[in-house]
Amino acid sequence: MMPIITLTSREQELENLVVVISKLSKLPAGLFSAAEKKYIADQVENRKNDVVSFNRLEYWIFVVYIRDENDHSKRLETCRKHGDKIADAMNNARARRIALFDVQGLISEVLAISEGLALGSYRFLKYKTDKENINTLEEIEIYSKTLAENIDEEVVAPRPSSLVPRPSSLLPRLNILIDAVTRCRDLINEPNSHLTASIFSEEVEKMGKACGASVEILTKSKLEALKMGGILGVNQGSCEPPTLTVMEWRPVDAKNKKPIVLVGKGVMYDTGGMNLKPGDTMLNMKDDMSGAAAVAATIYAIAMAKLPVYVVGIMPATDNRPGEKALVSGDIITMHNGLTVEIINTDAEGRLLLADALSYAVRFDPALVIDLATLTGATVRALGKFGAAALQSGAATELENLKISGFEVYERLVEFPMWDEYSELVKSDIADLKNLGPPEAGMITAAKFLEKFTSYPYIHLDIAGPAFLEKRDSYRGNGGTGFGVRMLFEFVWRMA
Repeated sequence: MMPIITLTSREQELENLVVVISKLSKLPAGLFSAAEKKYIADQVENRKNDVVSFNRLEYWIFVVYIRDENDHSKRLETCRKHGDKIADAMNNARARRIALFDVQGLISEVLAISEGLALGSYRFLKYKTDKENINTLEEIEIYSKTLAENIDEEVVAPRPSSLVPRPSSLLPRLNILIDAVTRCRDLINEPNSHLTASIFSEEVEKMGKACGASVEILTKSKLEALKMGGILGVNQGSCEPPTLTVMEWRPVDAKNKKPIVLVGKGVMYDTGGMNLKPGDTMLNMKDDMSGAAAVAATIYAIAMAKLPVYVVGIMPATDNRPGEKALVSGDIITMHNGLTVEIINTDAEGRLLLADALSYAVRFDPALVIDLATLTGATVRALGKFGAAALQSGAATELENLKISGFEVYERLVEFPMWDEYSELVKSDIADLKNLGPPEAGMITAAKFLEKFTSYPYIHLDIAGPAFLEKRDSYRGNGGTGFGVRMLFEFVWRMA
């Protein structure tokens, strides 16, 4: 269970406490001795240490110093990392509660610290028999007169007239996001032995019931009727049936008649098919459904927050195995929209699922379609774990807005071009398209392939780098990070 963030109006007792300041002169009276204040000043001014801790045996006190930083998004990201550092200390101390003291009315910074505290407490320990490593932090209290003067806990859905959320919506919004990211991480970290395509669809259905979104599951027979040759082709080598799950949030007060459609790649496990992945590159391939998990969690968050925006999630799912009937190089398949594709490499399977889902999205007459996929090694080589590749077709303004949302939550996007010349690299001599271009610019040729299946404003996000981490990275943890959920929620919230 993840920590819950609440507002408290009571004066602080002797307990685990985080004092948040941007001026040393604002240190509250009575908490620190003269010697301790001198120590804090030395740590902040001379040693550039922004998190100063005091172990009072029965409880801890932390001072978080917020430095001047012109880059708003970078300042908040630093605060999230401070929160993660404190979460580690609190969980090691087996603490269950901590309070944040907003001395100066630094609401955004205090909430960012809280976010880092909560997300940094995540662990995937479902299959551990020894439960000693389970984190203990359950409650994060915020003591802020600035926030308390305006708070209304009964208001869940933000209805701002500007891009700044009302204080009344901040805590519910943040708790919903933490819940959604946790659900996304859990799905990504779940092993394929316990999360097939069918089980994934069932989990999305449960999420839909919890948040009030409708869910439709298209099973193999329906996919065959729809002639979804991409999904069915990838599934040929598997003993598990494929699914396509549609999750829809359509509130009566929706501001948009045409929906925003989110499409997520759901390769539940990727062996590479007949082009088997070499060495240990197959080790974490349970993460190849990170895009689908992010879409499900994003729709869940939007519906839980009751945002007045019509959104649809489409999640094609199957594993990619080298079974008896698996696709081989040179095969030709016919896609849902009628285009034919020559299979060059069976390890370029994700775009085949996405292509069918993108052409299926046409039936919703979307205002915009955004897909997310752990798609190419080229993106990882270009950006590492620090950002995702973004490409657009007819959606330049929308992508600029999405990039702003990404920087706000520090899920950053880097735009690559969609020049016409790249289309030549995915043309086939014997079919309409081939599923793999040359080694160069792999993230671009993949996007140009997918573009052939769209007829609406379209954004492609290749999240292969930041979606899954082998080593812990602050509050993002290790394993599934939930990349994309916070960014897409921010993007949709701004539309509201």
